[in-house]
This record gives sequence, C-alpha cells and structure tokens, in this order.
Amino acid sequence: MSGHSHWAKVKRAKASTDAKRGQLWSKLSRRIIVAAKGGGNPDDNLSLRYAIDEARAANMPNDTIERAIKKGTGELGGMAYETVLYEGFGPGGVAMLVECLTNNRSRTAPDLRTIFDRKGGQLGGANSVAWMFQHKGVFVISAEEVTEDSLMEVAIDAGADDVRSQEGVFEVICDVPVFQAVKEALAAKKMPTLSANITMMPTNLVPVDGDVARQVLALVDALEENDDVQNVYANYDIPDSILAEASTVQ
Repeated sequence: MSGHSHWAKVKRAKASTDAKRGQLWSKLSRRIIVAAKGGGNPDDNLSLRYAIDEARAANMPNDTIERAIKKGTGELGGMAYETVLYEGFGPGGVAMLVECLTNNRSRTAPDLRTIFDRKGGQLGGANSVAWMFQHKGVFVISAEEVTEDSLMEVAIDAGADDVRSQEGVFEVICDVPVFQAVKEALAAKKMPTLSANITMMPTNLVPVDGDVARQVLALVDALEENDDVQNVYANYDIPDSILAEASTVQ
C-alpha cells in the first residue's frame, strides 16, 4: 500500500499471524509463477529476481519458491494467471490503483466493485487514475546506518533520481530500469535497506483526515484481503497519528 511519501510508515505494521503470512506467501507465489513465464533463471529474468527477493524477504521457504518457479516454467502443472490493473476512487477523492494476478477476470472485477461500493469508493474505468502515478523504484534505509551525503553519492552515481530525508529514514527514488544497479551499488557499499520495492508512486497527494482517512484505510485493508490483489497504491496524505492508530488494529 502506498500513499504518503514516507513509505516506511505507510506500510502499516500488523501482527504477523499464520493466516496473514499464508495469504502473503500465496500472493508472492502467484507473482513468481507469472514472472517465471519469462524464464526460470533469475540471472536472466529480472522480474523473477525481484519476485524471489520479495518472497525471501517474507521468509518464504526455498522449496515453495522453487515449486512456484516450476509452475511458471511449465515443469509443474498450475493455473494460468494474468496481471490486471484496476482503477478507482476511495473516500475523499483518493485515487487508487489495484494490481491483481487473476485466473478469472469475471470473478475479480465484480469482487473489487463490491469492495469499493461497500467501503465508500467507486471502481473506475481505464486510465481514470493511472495517469496520476509513476512507476518507480523505492529503497528505504535507516538514517542510523548511513549519512545523507554518503548515500547521496552512491545512489546518484548509480542512477537514482533523488534521496529524501524522512523521520529516521532516507528514501532513494529511481527509475525502474536502474533499480537493480542502485540495489547492487547500495549492497556493495554495505548500506542495508529496510525495504526495496518497485511501486507506483503518486505524482500528487490528496490530504484526508479524521473519519474519511479511516474509511480510506478500511477500503485499502478490504482490497488487500482479496486473494487476487497483489498491491494497492493510493495518493492519500494521512496524518501519522491516524496511521499509527490503524497499525494497532489486528
């Protein structure tokens, strides 16, 4: 989920239950399956490499990763998934992109429409909000681990666009084609990342507060609970106090 520029906070931390971990692994497996259609060697398939990296960051077992790769390459039988991007609006006019991996569009679209309707939003048409987002790579690094000057030098030299200072962290922003180069440059200088993601970054933010902000977060949560949904991107600007309040909800 991505909204305000402080990416480390927007990923609200919730208790890691077995059910939630299992759901996450299921979604990551789908991502690996789809990526592996382009080849099962992550050295030659960057999309697969990114998917595997995310799976390992979520502590997915290696045998589960390997099984997903084999499903994608056709060595094992499996369902055919496709990537579909749905667009819509949440409460307060917040723009939302919902990235799905589905084997049945006829199921996924009505399910998402129902979620939007029940949570005070509206599913939109093609390019109703996509133009408000940019495809970017984002690295989050603890400010305790590096200085801004040293990080700026490494990141910019590797092709990053910007380094932003947030509360307790730095954010490195880059275009997708140089994501791997920036990642390798940070690793070479032993600059550990709290997270490294390719995401859809909003070009402008919509401030929401109070009950409207809570409604937006409730809509995001409901969308993320859907098995077909991989990522939810939104252009909200929500106060830290409400994000902190939401992080305590189990």
